[in-house]
Amino acid sequence: MGVFRIVVGLLFACHGAASLFGVLGGAMGGGTVPVGTWPGWYAAVIQLGAGGLVLLGLGTRSAAFLASGSMAYAYFKVHQPESLFPLQNGGETAALFAWAFVLLVFTGPGALALDGLFRGRVGAGAPEKRTGEEREEQATPVTA
Repeated sequence: MGVFRIVVGLLFACHGAASLFGVLGGAMGGGTVPVGTWPGWYAAVIQLGAGGLVLLGLGTRSAAFLASGSMAYAYFKVHQPESLFPLQNGGETAALFAWAFVLLVFTGPGALALDGLFRGRVGAGAPEKRTGEEREEQATPVTA
């Protein structure tokens, strides 16, 4: 799940960077989205910020929830009025990102996430494994 999170976060952040800074081909074939325009500029900020957080595995569930909502908004407000199906209305990317982020909300960051470092955990958010001796030492009180 960690590699999936990293790839989805990177791709999402690239969309935001393209719209905000004009890199990677820019917004809609070139240029940038004007600062403060609704909803394009705000969507780009969410894409860059949430995509970066998901990529790093920091606050993954919250960032994925925000990103999923923004993509659902994009799909239903921009694409769905054109036609019912994503293939017809050009909303495949928005639909795929929305569902990918929903998956990350429920599964968590997986392996290689920075969240684990801050919680003192290893791997996919699981508690650090201890040997039987370490458990016994912790459970047995020391008396003088």
